[in-house]
Amino acid sequence: MQIWQAVILGVIEGITEFLPISSTGHLVVTAEFLGLDPASRSFIGFNAMTQGAAIVAILVYFFKDIVRIAVGWVKGLFDKDERNMDYRFGWYVIVGSIPIVLVGLLVSDSIDKIMNLWSVGIGMIGFSFVMWFAEKVATHQRTESHVNMKDALFVGGIQVLSLFPGVSRSGATMTGGLLRDLDRVAATRLAFFLGIPALVGAGILEAGEALDGSIPTASLVVGLVVSGLTAYASVAWLMKFVAKHTFMPFVWYRIGFGVLILGVAALG
Repeated sequence: MQIWQAVILGVIEGITEFLPISSTGHLVVTAEFLGLDPASRSFIGFNAMTQGAAIVAILVYFFKDIVRIAVGWVKGLFDKDERNMDYRFGWYVIVGSIPIVLVGLLVSDSIDKIMNLWSVGIGMIGFSFVMWFAEKVATHQRTESHVNMKDALFVGGIQVLSLFPGVSRSGATMTGGLLRDLDRVAATRLAFFLGIPALVGAGILEAGEALDGSIPTASLVVGLVVSGLTAYASVAWLMKFVAKHTFMPFVWYRIGFGVLILGVAALG
């Protein structure tokens, strides 16, 4: 992998990781056009490492919230009088992350084998209709202060669907939040917090493949830096966007991009 290829992949990862448009799908397509094998262990490892950089970006963006929740959770463990919303939210993130961790460990190798343009295109288009349905039926009446364990379990369960190429982890969790009638900001924030354990776990499992010497150190470092900076900008933009807009622009983008992918795949 050349440095210029790492820059492109880093930008794509940073922009798409937290948008509901499937970072994996975009990386697979980009890899194909760059002449890289998206199913190779080294590419999957590089992808995991750049996801880690994106996680650092979200940790920085939500640093105050994360510290507050973590402190509240720890206090609540030792003092029942301290068991406030932060304490409960800490448990929501932990419990909501269990489904994708368990299922991911069981099917990760199988998912890697079907990572191609066809599966990405099908996942992009298919889940777009789920997002459209959620946007249409959601009432948006509940804020983050209304989040409960049922929400965490439901959103955490639907996050499992993101293991299929093209679905999008952010898209799945945000959709789950809407189906639980959370407003878009609350659904997006919950999606981000649930994404932290999932992405950290995936990064730990796959990162070793990128450190086996198959990817030049310079390319790896550049990819990490570019991904982190781009991801921070992407998160900041998305939080402002969802406060005033629906998710429909992402739905139409996914359908259009999915059709394009399937067309390219059909033409060989």
